[in-house]
Amino acid sequence: MARPLAGALSPPVLPAHPATAGRDHATVTTAAPERLQRIVDLFAGAPKELRVQALLDYSRRLPPLPPDLAGNRHTMERVPECQTPFFLSTSVGDDGRVSLWFDVPAEAPTTRGFAAVLAGGLDGAPAEEVLATPDDFYLRMGLAEVISSLRLRGMGAILARLKRQVRDQLAAPGRPPAGDRTAPPG
Repeated sequence: MARPLAGALSPPVLPAHPATAGRDHATVTTAAPERLQRIVDLFAGAPKELRVQALLDYSRRLPPLPPDLAGNRHTMERVPECQTPFFLSTSVGDDGRVSLWFDVPAEAPTTRGFAAVLAGGLDGAPAEEVLATPDDFYLRMGLAEVISSLRLRGMGAILARLKRQVRDQLAAPGRPPAGDRTAPPG
């Protein structure tokens, strides 16, 4: 049920902000997975007036739901802290990698954009990296300057619920510990 996302959600090209021009983003140390950190750095380095446009650009990149989830919101978790109907589902594969799915209406482009940022930065990452993602990583993107605090709280709730789903799946009875995963015979 995994879908190939690597590269599918490449970050939009944003002009460098004078304060971060020439900065080597690869040397930034953080708990965020590398793909997510690249997105954070792009937003943080962009001029304030381009951050909302970048989020809107991401909103158009949110992958569609797989057939087993499309039209089946009852199988997904609603995030009531979001102003718009927002549903999410996670799956931790036998290899410990996380697959993410989001159902967000096109009429909510900033929230949909945040979902696409999460998909681009965390889908396919090891569960341990997803769980280690800083709870406030989105504040480092400079979004507090361009969107409401209510929307920011919704973003925090989305990440918290996503992480809880991953933790619950890792703790499921009969699931081998993360360090014990072995490749299937073959």
